[in-house]
Amino acid sequence: MNKLKTYFGGVTLGLAVLATGLWAWRPLTGGERVSGAVAGAVKSPVRPAEWTRENLSWMSIDEVAGKLQKEQRPILIDLYTTWCGWCKEMDKKTYSNKQVAQYLQDKFYPVKVDAETHTTINWNGRTYQFNPNYRSNEFALYLTHGRLEFPTTIIIPPGGEPQAIPGYLEPKELELLVKYFGEGKFGKVSFDDYQKGFKPSW
Repeated sequence: MNKLKTYFGGVTLGLAVLATGLWAWRPLTGGERVSGAVAGAVKSPVRPAEWTRENLSWMSIDEVAGKLQKEQRPILIDLYTTWCGWCKEMDKKTYSNKQVAQYLQDKFYPVKVDAETHTTINWNGRTYQFNPNYRSNEFALYLTHGRLEFPTTIIIPPGGEPQAIPGYLEPKELELLVKYFGEGKFGKVSFDDYQKGFKPSW
């Protein structure tokens, strides 16, 4: 939870201001960095959480675009690569958590995106393709503002811009993040103030 406080801490309301604060954060555990990212992440042991396994039903970008026409929700994107060990760990330890899966299913449109996919992605009237210079899809570059690191959790609030949080997140860390957006507090309450009254349950 300290990671997220450092990431969001001192950030006031407003999308542009919050986005700047988001990039100031760097994870203390996990994360496999590539071009444009700061090197030297410390990977500390992951403490197993007590949870019941449940499969999360991931959606495609095209499916989300259709859903948004009917109901506005925040979008959570798990940006991964096939070779990323911490991405697999987050699948196993975080996204398989029953409470995580149920909350994301109820409050978000959850999407998995392979950062290195060669498949063309259409989003908000723009087309994104694989860029051999970066060995990544341009959609991944858009989501992370060019700062590729895996895994990265991206949340797109309704009508807003992508908010990228790089690195491995345990269920308790993801809980604070997704409830801040899922409860509609983003843009209304600063993350620091929200965290002060937050009581984790996962």
